[in-house]
Amino acid sequence: MRFYDSATSEIRDFVPVHPGEARIYYCGATVQGEPHVGHIRSALVFDQLARWMRYRGLKVTTVRNVTDIDDKILAKSADSFSPDFSGEYPREPWWALAYRFEKVFARAYAALGIDPPTYEPRATGHIPEMFELIQRLIDRGHAYPALDDSGDVYFDVRSWERYGALTRQSIDDMQDAPDADPRGKRDPRDFALWKGAKADEPASASWESPWGRGRPGWHLECSAMAGKYLGSHFDIHGGGLDLRFPHHENELAQSTAAGDSFANFWMHNGMVTFEGEKMSKSIGNTISPSQMLEQARPLVVRYYLGSAHYRSVLDYRPSSLDEARVAIERVESFLASHLDSISEDARVPEDFAAAMDDDMNIPRALAVLHEYTRAGNAAAAAGESAAEQANAVYAMVKVLGLAQLMSFGTGGVDSSVEHQALDSLIQAVLAERAAAREAKDWATADRMRDFLAAAGISVKDGASGSSWSVES
Repeated sequence: MRFYDSATSEIRDFVPVHPGEARIYYCGATVQGEPHVGHIRSALVFDQLARWMRYRGLKVTTVRNVTDIDDKILAKSADSFSPDFSGEYPREPWWALAYRFEKVFARAYAALGIDPPTYEPRATGHIPEMFELIQRLIDRGHAYPALDDSGDVYFDVRSWERYGALTRQSIDDMQDAPDADPRGKRDPRDFALWKGAKADEPASASWESPWGRGRPGWHLECSAMAGKYLGSHFDIHGGGLDLRFPHHENELAQSTAAGDSFANFWMHNGMVTFEGEKMSKSIGNTISPSQMLEQARPLVVRYYLGSAHYRSVLDYRPSSLDEARVAIERVESFLASHLDSISEDARVPEDFAAAMDDDMNIPRALAVLHEYTRAGNAAAAAGESAAEQANAVYAMVKVLGLAQLMSFGTGGVDSSVEHQALDSLIQAVLAERAAAREAKDWATADRMRDFLAAAGISVKDGASGSSWSVES
C-alpha cells in the first residue's frame, strides 16, 4: 500500500510502525451543532481506509476524538439561557448541548454504515493527560505560563525550529493565533495549551490545574488523546484539508517538541463544494447530510460521498444523487439476481486491489466494480454463468462498506417508489438501533428490533452491519 503524505508532499510506501498493525487517528467533531457534509465525508474516507487495511490483513486501531468543550459550545449554551432565546432547548448546560449533538453525529455515521472507531474519546475525559503533556513542554522550554494573570499557558512557536514544517510556512508569514488575549504572549502566534477560567463562563467548564483553574486549548486535546490510545509513534493522522493549519500544524509542533515521534503519515481529505463554489449558509448553497438522506437512500448517499478520490474536491450538484442512485442500484440489482452464487469468502479482483493500494484510488476502483457488473449482466444475458463476476462484485461492495446498505435480502431488488420509501424508513430505524447498540443501550435496541418484527420485518445482524428482509 502507498499513500500520499501531506507532510512530505509525496506518495510513500506504507510500512507499519508496529508490524501487522495500523494505528490511525483522525479528527472528529466539535459537537456544537449538527454535522455538515464535510464532517461526514471525512469520517467516510477514513472508514474506507480502515476497511481496506483490514482486508489487507492488518489489525487496525482507529481513534476519532470528540471535542466536547470549546468556545462555540459555551457560547451556544449561554445563548440558550438568554431571556430572548426561542429555540427548542432553553437553559441547556454546555455539557448537555455537547452530548445532544454528539448523538446526532453518531446517528449520521450509523445511517451511512460508517463503522464506530476503536476508541472515540471525549476531550473532557482526558484532562490529566493534557496536564502531563503541558508540563513536558514547559520542562523542555517550549511552553510558558501567560505573562499576565490570565492563567493561560502558551506554546512558544519560536522555541521550536521545525514549527511550520507540515504546511511549509515560515513563522513570520503566519497569521496570529486568535485563541487568547495577545498581551499574555511572547509572540502573537503562540497558541494556547491551557485557557484560564473566565468570570462569564460556568464553573463546570473549568478544571483545577497547576497553572490555575481553566480548560484545555483545542490543539492540545488531540495530541494528548492520540498519545494515550496510539502511543508516541503511530502510523496515520488524518482529517479534513481545512485542519492542516493551524490545528494539525500545532498538534505536530507540540507533540514533537514534547519528544514524541507522532504520526508517520498525514492524510487530508478534500472539501465538498456546491457547483464549484464553497458552501456557505449566508448565500444559501449548502446541503446537509440529513437533507441528502431525505432525497436518497443511505446506500446512494454513501456511494456518492465516497466516490471521488479522497484528496480531491467533491463537487455537489442537484443531479449528483440521482446519478449516484442509477450507478449503485445497477450494481445492487445485479447482485440481487445472483445471490445464490455469492460466497462470503469472495476476493476482490487484482485490478481493484491495485487501485486501492495506490493511495486509495476510489474512482479507479469503482471503474473496476462497474466493469465487472457490466460483464456479469452480459454473461447472464447470454445464458452463461455470472458467478465469477457476482463474487467479485460482492467482494468489492463489501470492502467499500456498501453491501451492508443494500436491500437484496428478499431475493431481488424492487426498484419501485414504494420499496424505496420503505427501505428509507427501515434504514432510519436501523441507524437509530445501531447508535443504541453502540451506546450499549440494549433495551432501546431490542425495542426497535421488536418494532420492526411486529411490522413483518426480519433483521439480521452481521459483522458488516444489519440487513432486513420481509418475513414470509
